[in-house]
Amino acid sequence: MENTTAPTDSKQENSITEREPIAAIATPVGEGGIAVIRVSGQEAIAKVNSAFQGTDLATKESHTVHFGNIVDAEGAVVDEVLVTLFQSPKSYTGEETVEISCHGGVLVTQAVLETILALGVRSAEAGEFTQRAFLNGKMELSQAEAVADLIHAKSAKALDAAHQQLEGKLGKHIKEFRQQIIDATAMVELELDFVEEDVEFANKEQLHELLTDLDEEIDNLLATYETGRLVKHGVRTVFIGLPNAGKSTLLNTLVGKDRAIVTDIAGTTRDTIDVDWSYDGIRFILTDTAGLRETEDVVEAEGVKRSQKAFEEADLAVYLKDLSQTLTPQEREDIAQFQQAAGDTPFVLIGTKNDIALQVDDERMSYDLKISALEGEKVDALKQLMKQRALENKHYDASSLLVTSSRHRDALQKAQQNVTSAIRALDQGMTGDFLSIDLRSALKDLGTITGEITTEDVLDSIFSRFCIGK
Repeated sequence: MENTTAPTDSKQENSITEREPIAAIATPVGEGGIAVIRVSGQEAIAKVNSAFQGTDLATKESHTVHFGNIVDAEGAVVDEVLVTLFQSPKSYTGEETVEISCHGGVLVTQAVLETILALGVRSAEAGEFTQRAFLNGKMELSQAEAVADLIHAKSAKALDAAHQQLEGKLGKHIKEFRQQIIDATAMVELELDFVEEDVEFANKEQLHELLTDLDEEIDNLLATYETGRLVKHGVRTVFIGLPNAGKSTLLNTLVGKDRAIVTDIAGTTRDTIDVDWSYDGIRFILTDTAGLRETEDVVEAEGVKRSQKAFEEADLAVYLKDLSQTLTPQEREDIAQFQQAAGDTPFVLIGTKNDIALQVDDERMSYDLKISALEGEKVDALKQLMKQRALENKHYDASSLLVTSSRHRDALQKAQQNVTSAIRALDQGMTGDFLSIDLRSALKDLGTITGEITTEDVLDSIFSRFCIGK
């Protein structure tokens, strides 16, 4: 099934589809001051009204709040509540919506929800409220996805990126791209309509310039994806080095608590340990690894194997060298091999335990930084260095739009391929029908981002990431 989203504001009122009523707890389940239960759909207000004592909700205006009780089928009070009304289309979903604020707590919240469900209201599926908002034209698909990103954001920069997308900045770019393709397609297809008259409507130079500019604009947007991915998902940062190089001590120092066990015994860390840490708005997933060495211990050997895998998947590799120990030819070779194996992945060489470092002048090793995690020496400088290297050669501007979704990246890449194919066809003097095929394909690719064109499978995949109640 293909779906075309409803037009914006001025025509939204006529495009709203009232579906069967659904309900869900919209706040985290647990002990708290209040909990919110959301009900949306056909006759949502009437359904809640039949279980509400306090006033006749059917006579009240939209965006008003009313105090009363929710009662069960026998008339027993379930809880004292505040009910907020949202008349269609002036609600999150575009449908009639009621939000019931009750006392927080697992049992009381569930009791209120079950009372509402007993009225012929269906339990909502994950993301169903936002999906209805999209289907009713309250937001485009990329904005709907931003709602989930906003909820799951784990850093300030990820939050900023989600806000930008929710505000429609990505959608604005995509609509501009689509309009350029529509203009180009119109030029080509108008000429095709008069092919027998040998009339030429398309200015080939103008068309070529339009498509070349579009190709460059899409490329510029695609260039932000790698940064967007790091901002959204975090920078996978692996600490590697010999046993007792100070990896666990550094991890504990950065996160501000004893997350990894630290002892003087070599091989204490036998598995990879992942810890979230944020610096200057960027999320880092710090991975402490088992010390790299040959070992007969089966458990430790598995830890070393996992350390290698963590290194291969890292966005930032930090090799720690214990400055209180002599740099051996073997370790020098190991460092060189890791640096080479890192390839395009940023690699940082850090000297640790600088407070007890050996006074050796001829190490012939160039360190990015020498620190003492235990004493806090140069730790702030290391934090800055990690952020700098992680975003090195990346398109990053706090105010610029970032592509953070692999789905959006894939759609943009497909659209760009079709635009490039159209440019090639134009250069080769091919007929307009070939150009038209490529341009229409590009138009469809871009439409999947904002939801002008989509399928049931795509929607199911997107909204399954949402929590129930949103």
